[in-house]
Amino acid sequence: MTTARPSPTDPRRRIPRTDALLAEPELVAAVARLGRDRVKRAVAAAQQRARDGVIAPEAVAADAVTGLPATATGIRPVLNASGVLLHTNLGRAPLSAAAVTALGAAAGTCDVELDLATGQRGTRGAGAVAALRDAVPGAGAAWIANNGAAALALVCAALAGSGREIVISRGQLVEIGDGFRIPELIESTGARLRPVGTTNRTHLRDYAAAVGPDTAFVLVAHPSNFVVSGFVAEVGIAELAGLGPPVVADIGSGLLTAHPLLPDEPDAAGAIAAGADLVTASGDKLLGGPQAGLLLGGGERGTALVDRVRRFPLARAMRVDKLTLAALEASVAGPPTPVRTFLDADPAALRARAGTIAERLAGDGIDAVAVDSVAGVGGGGAPGVDLASAAVALPERYAVALRAGDPPVLGRVADGHCLLDLRALAPADDDVLVRAVRAVA
Repeated sequence: MTTARPSPTDPRRRIPRTDALLAEPELVAAVARLGRDRVKRAVAAAQQRARDGVIAPEAVAADAVTGLPATATGIRPVLNASGVLLHTNLGRAPLSAAAVTALGAAAGTCDVELDLATGQRGTRGAGAVAALRDAVPGAGAAWIANNGAAALALVCAALAGSGREIVISRGQLVEIGDGFRIPELIESTGARLRPVGTTNRTHLRDYAAAVGPDTAFVLVAHPSNFVVSGFVAEVGIAELAGLGPPVVADIGSGLLTAHPLLPDEPDAAGAIAAGADLVTASGDKLLGGPQAGLLLGGGERGTALVDRVRRFPLARAMRVDKLTLAALEASVAGPPTPVRTFLDADPAALRARAGTIAERLAGDGIDAVAVDSVAGVGGGGAPGVDLASAAVALPERYAVALRAGDPPVLGRVADGHCLLDLRALAPADDDVLVRAVRAVA
């Protein structure tokens, strides 16, 4: 069976050839941005739509361009108007401009592991390690793994993976997200857990009774994603440091030094000052940097333990790449990160911004009003801490429409409204937010 050829007057004869389409300036730019194969597939799809009569032959080039993404990755920037500073589903901490610039510097060939003075192999990540030591008083050594859980797992494997015991309070055997649990993480390294005390109350005598020849270290794991109150008791690092074995403090959220708005959130400098030999933490939470696992050692014993951990064979599998090292160094040593700026935001300034945005939208006939709001830290940090904020309240139907917009906007639904909280949005994003709302009104 043969397919009838289109007649001379058939509009399908006007469909441009592929090579002619790929020579169009907009598609040439798309090839440079996305690659030839991806653009060619978009062109073929547009040509087929023209053959099917869905679009005119003259619209093929424009239709192909319209269907192409802005970048070669499927990840899309999202405006975080949820009121959660560290939203795990949005990649936690947004990077500072300094960190983004550092990523560009490290993206090509760079001296990540080369001593330019001698031409010999250099110390990997020396800049990021030095920045961490300078930022955390009392830290004599530092090392960087690929996330917080990796840092803790590596410590367990290096110091207790031969079947030695790790003493920990039962109240700290927590689940850290997506079904992962601290006890399972620790036991997967070959270490043995020695839980002490009860869920709500653990005393120094419980730890003292458990410590023995098989004890590798005492672990203090901060329950960073929940709060236990009422009839509770726990033992501080300073008391545990007097028991003899090393004390490892997993502080979780990556706060390097104390912050006045987060009095109950442990920080690395405070843990070391209290007597912790090792501190593990995340880099993409309150520190405001890229995903990384921080390992900090205090005192001579802590410094020796860091060296022991980084020399452990498994450390090679958990080391970070040049991009992470560059972004982390810039986040620690550079200007305040967006997370720090959001945390320190003045509620009065947030209310003023919300009022201005609401007035602009109301002027377009959109039902928008500025309201007081409450934001949170998120990312498994500072549970129960409320941050005074401000938001623009829209009808609830906007929540879905804004998520599907360009750029997508993530608000939150409360009391029948879509709230666009400004605590985790930079003032520079206000105009973008207004345009996004107008586009879906």
